[in-house]
Amino acid sequence: LLMLMPKGISQRSTKFHAGKMPEKRHFSYGFEIPRSGIMEVKKQHSPHEIMGVGYLKVLIMKYDNFRRNIVAGSFLLLMIGVFWAVFVAPSCTVSKAERRRLESVPKLTFSSISDKSFMDNTEKYLLDHFPFRNGLRRVKAYFAYDVLQQKENNDIYIAEGHASKLEYPLKETSIKRLADKVAGLRQQYFPNEKFYYSIIPDKNYFLASKYGYPSIDYGRMQSLLAGELTHENGAYYIDVISGLSLEDYYRTDTHWRQERLFDTANTVMSGMDNKIVLREEDFAAHEIKDFYGVYYGQAALPMEADTIVYLTNEVTDAATVWNLEENYLKSGVVMPDDENAVLTPIYRHDKLEGEMSMDKYDLFVGGASSLQIIKSPKAASDKRLIIFRDSYTSSLAPLLLGAYKEIVLIDLRYINSDLLGDYVDFADADILFLYNTSIVNQSEMLK
Repeated sequence: LLMLMPKGISQRSTKFHAGKMPEKRHFSYGFEIPRSGIMEVKKQHSPHEIMGVGYLKVLIMKYDNFRRNIVAGSFLLLMIGVFWAVFVAPSCTVSKAERRRLESVPKLTFSSISDKSFMDNTEKYLLDHFPFRNGLRRVKAYFAYDVLQQKENNDIYIAEGHASKLEYPLKETSIKRLADKVAGLRQQYFPNEKFYYSIIPDKNYFLASKYGYPSIDYGRMQSLLAGELTHENGAYYIDVISGLSLEDYYRTDTHWRQERLFDTANTVMSGMDNKIVLREEDFAAHEIKDFYGVYYGQAALPMEADTIVYLTNEVTDAATVWNLEENYLKSGVVMPDDENAVLTPIYRHDKLEGEMSMDKYDLFVGGASSLQIIKSPKAASDKRLIIFRDSYTSSLAPLLLGAYKEIVLIDLRYINSDLLGDYVDFADADILFLYNTSIVNQSEMLK
């Protein structure tokens, strides 16, 4: 703009001195006008110069107005875009990365305002549906690992290509509580029967101490349980820990892999005096690609997807699963042998579709359920098996169907133990308590 200014035209302001009139006064186009007036300007500058400066001034004013409008308009569009992205655009009700359901738009009612739940739920909704949320979570994870040099993020660490969650310290009161729970169940439902129990190690057993992370004392956990659950009160321990390795687990998930469990399944059956031996060649393997486990979302770091391998044969194909949740009606519970009972296959492919696919591991017997009864008409024996279990058992149970005509799965995280007598017959059955170390160390979640 300075290069375009006509010669002799100055935009500098004139200094005022006390008691003196200024020698020049400003003209609106930027000329410094002497006291003699505008006629003197006309003498010193041509009409083209005067018009050129005026036009330039108008352009500058228009540019300033345009710039202000652009800034204001951009800010308005940003606000509208954020509002649309947060309140209008969200169509997802679940987060597959975090394996959980997202908050829905809270309802504005008098009661929700008075008890302050509306604002609390609104805050949760905004956090769940904030634009680019997953990308920001990943940036936070990179910052924690690479800048702050943290060894974990959200208690998740990665070692040898596996993601694992810290479990520390060992809670001896929890172990005592679990032992008391088991003893109480025996006293209530099978006082004269022996039972078996086993502990499934998490991945920390193979990784934590090796890479300098805090780790519970697994030997201490076993010895404490053994001191409480003795042969005198009908308990027999089955060791599956010694036969497992890190390769038996998914890299992005907490669970073990079904195709690696033949030795574990044979150990469990032989420990309960079942003579049937499983052979890998008796099963056909099928793959499900792109399985991102629970630790993938919690770590918020890029990891290669796992592949789920599930095993079938004529025994698993003939088996049916009854679960309490799908057969609980207002009129009462429809039991497995009732005509209108809802029965599903052992592998739930419907859990891989749409919103049902929040966790592909739910393929195995349908995932979490308070009570499931599996009928296996092509089993090689008439034995029955009752397992007090967690989610690890979901992938193990199908391998046991050749040895038991009926397998009952009980998850005390979702059903009160006092209700079991209404649905389960404990007579003449093998009884197994099979829990992973996280449940043993947090047994207060068992009802």
